Amino acid sequence: MHLVPFSKPMADDGPLAHLDALHRLARLLTRSTTDAEDLVQETYARALRAEDRFTPGSDRRAWLFRILRNAHLDARRREARSPIGPAAEEELSNRQDTAAADGFLRGDAELERLRRVVGEEIEAALRGLSEDARTVVMLDVEGLGEAEIAAVMGCPPGTVKSRLSRARAALRERLADYRP
Repeated sequence: MHLVPFSKPMADDGPLAHLDALHRLARLLTRSTTDAEDLVQETYARALRAEDRFTPGSDRRAWLFRILRNAHLDARRREARSPIGPAAEEELSNRQDTAAADGFLRGDAELERLRRVVGEEIEAALRGLSEDARTVVMLDVEGLGEAEIAAVMGCPPGTVKSRLSRARAALRERLADYRP
């Protein structure tokens, strides 16, 4: 495989400036660290191939999120046509994700257990949302405005507003135990 560097320097501190944000969204969409890494890699591969179609001066982050979302939808369509069921793959992936998460614990054990429990509950609440609702919430958390989210999602800003409102209400309800 031959890697081709970007012919023009990308704005926003370079091509990997949004890697963490893309990985966070990919992790929530795929529910697997390994699949999220593959999805982010596919996103950057597609961005490299489509670099000439990026409009200078527009929001590169929103463009990358749109590519990531489209790549995820393409993968889901391919999965649906696949004769191999994803259940066996998901079970193996979940075992690997749990083992990997345990390796990252450092510091005060009680504090880390508390963080893990709270993080798991928040992640479970997010997983309980529809894919579109999760995507809208994560893009909002990443700091994208409603117009940028609408561009990524391919829907009108009013739809983004209503999805975001419903998703926030559902999260508030699911995480009500954490209210002061």
